[in-house]
Amino acid sequence: MARNSKALVILILILSTALTFSACSNSKNNVQNKGNENIEPVSKTEFLLGTVVTVSLYDDASDEVFTKIFDRLREIESKMTINSENSEVMDINQNAGQDFVKVSDDTFYVIEKGKYFSELSGGRFDISIGPLVKLWNIGTEYASVPSEAEINAKKTLINYKNVILNEEEKSVMLKKTGMIIDLGGIAKGYAADEAIKILKENNVDSAIINLGGNVFAHGKKPNGDSWRIGIQNPFAPRGNYVGIANIIDKSVVSSGVYERYFEKDGKRYHHILDPETGYPVENNLVSVTIIADKSIDADSLSTSVFSLGLEEGLEFIEKFDSAEAVFITKDSEVYVTLGLKNDFELTDSSFKLME
Repeated sequence: MARNSKALVILILILSTALTFSACSNSKNNVQNKGNENIEPVSKTEFLLGTVVTVSLYDDASDEVFTKIFDRLREIESKMTINSENSEVMDINQNAGQDFVKVSDDTFYVIEKGKYFSELSGGRFDISIGPLVKLWNIGTEYASVPSEAEINAKKTLINYKNVILNEEEKSVMLKKTGMIIDLGGIAKGYAADEAIKILKENNVDSAIINLGGNVFAHGKKPNGDSWRIGIQNPFAPRGNYVGIANIIDKSVVSSGVYERYFEKDGKRYHHILDPETGYPVENNLVSVTIIADKSIDADSLSTSVFSLGLEEGLEFIEKFDSAEAVFITKDSEVYVTLGLKNDFELTDSSFKLME
């Protein structure tokens, strides 16, 4: 799996005090239930999908449920990672410009959804972004500013329309040699949704799935209340939040300019790349948080909407009945989509909630 490209989302379980989950949390946190007793969630953490994955169960902490979830996540990783020569996605990439590659239903579905969101966003989100990602290497010790010639050469390989799907055969082909599919902007969302399926099949009603900041708050808190999700302050250290969203059975995913970047000659280069220019996206946003029914949607939309910018992004996300968004700008303005306004509270007075 590609390196984690999503900004940190803080999970705040607010009772009399705020208890914070981060992507690396592996502790037990008390949550008050209906009977006014304390329920301690049991959590298990592993490094999968290129990130730290924590599963916290509140009403069924059986080893069997944990095993089923982590086995499923490992299965998805083995098929979709670009860090293993034996994955299905690497097989597709290695056969670029040559032939179709038959893949599993999992991989075909995620690529199909990736093409759908690529089309929907007008290419601002593009699953064929791999050549540019590898060229910049942002988030690694090899990060550097490529030459204009290098960027222009890689840009010719970026086009989701050249990802060819054969529905009947469940096979995929990249039209041009050198193309690279990178599912890092969508696969973790699919993995979270698959984990939720397992929870439902095993009658687990209250749980948190956290894939490196890609959070799914399943059901309600054990006391029947909604979960309270803190949105990271993009100008402050981790653990500081701008506001709180109240959600039930939703996924929360953020994309921001502050999580992965490097600096060269006084200029900061972040990891969200523009397929059209070949450079990091430049607009007035510092972060976008998507709250959606499905994590695969939230994962894809967070990058798409960030790349579109504030005005186009707001217009774009308002078309989705099953998704809402929080936008934070460079001048500390916070914009919230209409469907979330009654469930969002600004808690940091240094930010201004815009109407």
